[in-house]
Amino acid sequence: MDGNTKIATDDRRISARESFSGRLLTEPQFDEAMAITGIIEREIQRTGTFKEKLGDYAHAFARTEKFEAMKAETILRDLFRERTGRSMNQMREALMAKEEQLTPQDRQRGYQFAVGVGDMIKVGNTAEGRRMTFNRAYAYQAQVFAMELGITDTFAKSVMSAEFKVQRGAEFYDWGKALERDFYRPQVEADRQRREGGPDGQQQARTMNRTGPE
Repeated sequence: MDGNTKIATDDRRISARESFSGRLLTEPQFDEAMAITGIIEREIQRTGTFKEKLGDYAHAFARTEKFEAMKAETILRDLFRERTGRSMNQMREALMAKEEQLTPQDRQRGYQFAVGVGDMIKVGNTAEGRRMTFNRAYAYQAQVFAMELGITDTFAKSVMSAEFKVQRGAEFYDWGKALERDFYRPQVEADRQRREGGPDGQQQARTMNRTGPE
């Protein structure tokens, strides 16, 4: 986070604290409510929905803090608007609008992110080269793609899968799970053997991390 971003974030938090809903809360209640708004924001970014998660968290917040559920929901909506500058529905609508405006070139970029999933399964995304499951790599690449285009993670996944099929003539899910079987699972097995302490397991783990399966 750069200095300007931190200042803006701090300013929004102060604005939320001084808002009508913010002034009603104790410090622990405010901190919890703000954390919940972050969870809801991520849900909107991920799926383009928020009502179910808002209802669940508002109910839990109300139960533990002796609020009525509707009051808790109002507080969360108000603090969300203060913290992000938009209502939950405005954020959702902006993402939906961007998805409708994607160009063919935008969609075609999904293929490179799909291929990136395979790289993360085969090679990994850390200095140690720790490989990832298909689902984890898929979620990671979809999140990066979504952030670049201003769309939801869910929609990014659908674009990636569709573009992969256009380019490769194969199902993306089947391809990814096959890579997981060939690259990730052997690493897990090597790690298991290493934890059991056998010298053969330790050697195999080092070899798998270095070169991958043959």
